[in-house]
Amino acid sequence: MRSALLLAVLLTALQDRIDRAPAGATVEIAPGTYAGDVVIDRPLHLIGRGRPRLIGSGKGTVICIRAPHVTIEGVDIDGRGGGDLADDPSGIHIAASNVTVRNCRIERTLFGVYLREANGAIVDGCMIRGIRGKDSGEKGSGIHVWNTTGFTITNNSILDVRDGLYIQSSSNGHIARNEARELRYGLHYMFSDDNTFEDNTFRDGAAGAALMYSRRITFRRNRFVHNRGFASVGLLLKSCDDTLAEDNLIADNARGIFVEGSSRNVFRRNIVASSDVALVLYDSIEKNRFTENSFVSNMTPLLFVGRRTDTIVDGNYWSDNDEPDLDGDGRADRAYRLSTVFDHVRGNLSAADLFSNTLAAKTLGTAERLFPVLEDVAVADSSPLFRPPHLPRVPRADAGESGANTFGIASSSFALAFGALVLTLGRRSR
Repeated sequence: MRSALLLAVLLTALQDRIDRAPAGATVEIAPGTYAGDVVIDRPLHLIGRGRPRLIGSGKGTVICIRAPHVTIEGVDIDGRGGGDLADDPSGIHIAASNVTVRNCRIERTLFGVYLREANGAIVDGCMIRGIRGKDSGEKGSGIHVWNTTGFTITNNSILDVRDGLYIQSSSNGHIARNEARELRYGLHYMFSDDNTFEDNTFRDGAAGAALMYSRRITFRRNRFVHNRGFASVGLLLKSCDDTLAEDNLIADNARGIFVEGSSRNVFRRNIVASSDVALVLYDSIEKNRFTENSFVSNMTPLLFVGRRTDTIVDGNYWSDNDEPDLDGDGRADRAYRLSTVFDHVRGNLSAADLFSNTLAAKTLGTAERLFPVLEDVAVADSSPLFRPPHLPRVPRADAGESGANTFGIASSSFALAFGALVLTLGRRSR
């Protein structure tokens, strides 16, 4: 009873200070523990000294912002794991323009920071951790952006939530240097145009990034790594047009890049490595281009679903391509064919995945390269690089991650060696 009364006094004191502060004032919060939930309805600068802690009621949002030009920084927030998901209970819920949230720690909330029609919002340097032990469907997003333009999300760390970043119907945003891990999707993205993602890490989820129904998105120097599961993927585009993905690391995923129903997207200077399937392409895509990429130690270069494609694949490096460069121009002497009979079967019969790393699959793939029978659906790199390109802008794996998929790399290396042996014997026999 005594502690409850003390929290009530602290709540009254904090809310009363906010209510009495004139617009534009700075309200400093001393070290200590304070009770939520509080509402800010005027422009203020709320700053924590010595990391004061606000503990929510467990029923709603801890800090609710309903006025423009508010800044909150240096505050720790505990949502106590409560609230109804349909009510969007958040650590900080913003429904006003030009609000800044900086250097806050948010935990045990269903949503971390929620931007709802919050044009010009900035979320920087925050640590957001959701509720341990809940299923992903019972959690909200780390940073949720809806119907917002001109937003900036930088230098945040997000884990244990449903989706790290959820962005819907929001445009002209800059998202940089964030890390989202141990969740469902690192980035879940719908109906949002003209956004830029740079130097982020999306890892340890069912998908690094899943993008749908959007245009003119740019990805530079991001890391999509360790996203594994039956249908996991590093970077997925569905019904997305005019996307540019360059200088990214896409490694140790079940599927590296997945493209369906999308047009005029460019993938260049990326490293796609140590994945079960490097590329998944559907024949519903149009005028997509892959160039100057490095595909290294993937079990299979391509899973193609359909019977036609105009995808341009030109000037990439493929680690399992054993064609020589006799004229010394830096290109293999013959085109590198990505698709095989077995890959065609995989693309149209998902159960074939169970046999993807078997000796029979590798043998069938080698035989198809020697005696092709599926020319109508063949996908080939017309001018493959003989050596891996120098890609200095691509981020590297962390020091502890270099052996993350040792078994996969070893299996790929064995398959490569076996394929080369079969190919050599086949040439000698001719």
